[in-house]
Amino acid sequence: MIDLYYAPTPNGHKIALFLEEAELAYRLIRVDISKGEQFRPEFLEVSPNNKIPAIVDHVPADGGAPLSLFESGAILLYLAEKTGKLLSLEPRARHTTLQWLFWQVGGLGPMLGQNHHFNHFAPQPVPYAIERFQVETQRLYNVLNKRLETSPWMGGEEYSIADIACWPWVNSHVRQRIDLENFPAVKNWFERIRTRPATVKALQKAQAG
Repeated sequence: MIDLYYAPTPNGHKIALFLEEAELAYRLIRVDISKGEQFRPEFLEVSPNNKIPAIVDHVPADGGAPLSLFESGAILLYLAEKTGKLLSLEPRARHTTLQWLFWQVGGLGPMLGQNHHFNHFAPQPVPYAIERFQVETQRLYNVLNKRLETSPWMGGEEYSIADIACWPWVNSHVRQRIDLENFPAVKNWFERIRTRPATVKALQKAQAG
């Protein structure tokens, strides 16, 4: 059993998507970040950076004591290696997948997160910041579109943790003022993932009480 410390954010959705795809047993432990629950001492023991997601694997691969992990990219890599799923063992395909996973963690997520903040949450409009992160969002969608024009999935021929990492951020494209009609390869990829049974299940659980 895996405990998933979760909030319905793009980073939170990533891990739920993987767990549903891999058909792993897990328990959702909701962390209400609007109430500051991410700062509770018991949560900080699992996630010292006071961010979701985080997991506790009660049956880790090494057979030892329960293992806690934070940072969504690290969790995806751990779960892929534990299960042997959604990350190729072939070296070239594996490294292609990992580079796109790290691209999401280092670029797509942080930049789109800033887009969300300055468009929807900043206490007063900051035109320079809104423009800066909108331009960078457009650039990143162009990078994503070019990749998906030449490959069915981010990592190559197979659906992988790179796709799982990127999709929840693209799922918020309307909030980012992005029209997917301008990125046809991204739109095709987005719809193929949106209709996967595991994606449907993960989002249904996110919407539950």
